[in-house]
Amino acid sequence: MAKNFQMKLQTLFSFVLGMGMGMAGCASYHPLPLDDKVTLEASASHLTVDAKSLPFHVLSTHKFDPSDGWDMTEVAMLAVANNPNLKLARDDAKIGHAQAVAAGLLPDPQVNLSRDIPVQSAPGVFKAFGAGVGYDLGSLVTHAASSSAGRFESQKTDLNLLWQEWQVVAQARLLFSRAVAQENLLLWLADNQNLLASRYANAKSALNDGNLTSDALNSTLSAWQDISRQANELERQQLQTRNDLDALLGLAPGMDLKLVDDEALGIPDEHEVDQALTELTERRPDLLALKAGYAAEDARYRQAILAQFPPFNLAINRTRDNTGVNMQGFALSFALPILNGNRGNIRIEEATRQRLRDEYQIRLNSAYAEVKRLVVDSGLLASQLQMSEAGLLTFDETATNAAQALAQGDLDGSGYAIFQSSRIAKHVEVTNLRQALLENRIALLTLLGGNFDTRSGIEERHP
Repeated sequence: MAKNFQMKLQTLFSFVLGMGMGMAGCASYHPLPLDDKVTLEASASHLTVDAKSLPFHVLSTHKFDPSDGWDMTEVAMLAVANNPNLKLARDDAKIGHAQAVAAGLLPDPQVNLSRDIPVQSAPGVFKAFGAGVGYDLGSLVTHAASSSAGRFESQKTDLNLLWQEWQVVAQARLLFSRAVAQENLLLWLADNQNLLASRYANAKSALNDGNLTSDALNSTLSAWQDISRQANELERQQLQTRNDLDALLGLAPGMDLKLVDDEALGIPDEHEVDQALTELTERRPDLLALKAGYAAEDARYRQAILAQFPPFNLAINRTRDNTGVNMQGFALSFALPILNGNRGNIRIEEATRQRLRDEYQIRLNSAYAEVKRLVVDSGLLASQLQMSEAGLLTFDETATNAAQALAQGDLDGSGYAIFQSSRIAKHVEVTNLRQALLENRIALLTLLGGNFDTRSGIEERHP
């Protein structure tokens, strides 16, 4: 009988050893050395983007061909595919998925083996041994809640990634529009700067001839210096915008992308905005991520409640003492929930759940209020732009007559310069208002969690 048991014990040893070696073969170490070289793209001409892999319909259906210049959507496509922060966010998503897998795994059983060898031999003294298999049965009680929390956390990670991609698209649109607007403004400011420089030169000549006072000359010089200061400041802003765009796209600083402004963002009407607001909790990835995070915390709260029941371990043993007597039995251990009872963790999870609930409600309220503010602001900007464009049209229609009057001697050079300077200033005003309205639309589309296409009305993107 003892010999038979020893054979079983050897078999158990072989099984444990084989299982350990098999598990060791499931994963092995692979080095991943750091790269000390800068990997920023120094050229954009060779870059490609797999449109079908992109997360939003407006991007995945757009042809990526920047050979004729970069439009707004192509810039957004490259940003989603190559943005450094999104690369880290995708790594975080992989970590979240791995943590979800870990949360769903049950603990391994414990095998205990012992062997006692007498130091001195004596009649009737045998080598003693013990073998047992134990398991934490308490883990089975909380396993379902733990697995549920892991799944919801994995969903939250994916939705947060989607929201970050959404934000990157918005930032790419914003920087693209600013770069184009600043380029146009620089052209108008340069025209005005040249005009005022010519006006100053004429005024200086008139002063030397005694036909102009020094106060008038100083006024002309001040206007010229002021517009030069504006142009210099705008050049610095344009450089910063371009550098921000390069960083967003994962490109080296100083890239001179040829931006082509041939797209128009649609703007939803009042009915579409109201409809989008009613669907906001099912449209915006950040709100959906907060929902998933709340569900995960609710599962952890249930897990903490279940964990207040006494955890217990069960082990089945087979032993032989040094007198040669073989025994088999079991061991059961559990905690008495008198002093702890997991009450502290329950309160922590309950308070955390309440905070996540409040965070979701505050985010929803904030989104609603911000959308309403942007809608009102959009109407005001549109009205101001309409008035400014009407004034600009009058200037442009009068420009030909002013040039003819100057040529015929009915208008002196100073009066013509003042007229052209006012006309250019109106162009700058209209350009700034158009940019403000465009930024308002970009913010509105981002907050509503969708894209509104001018050709087909509202286009939803459900994560």
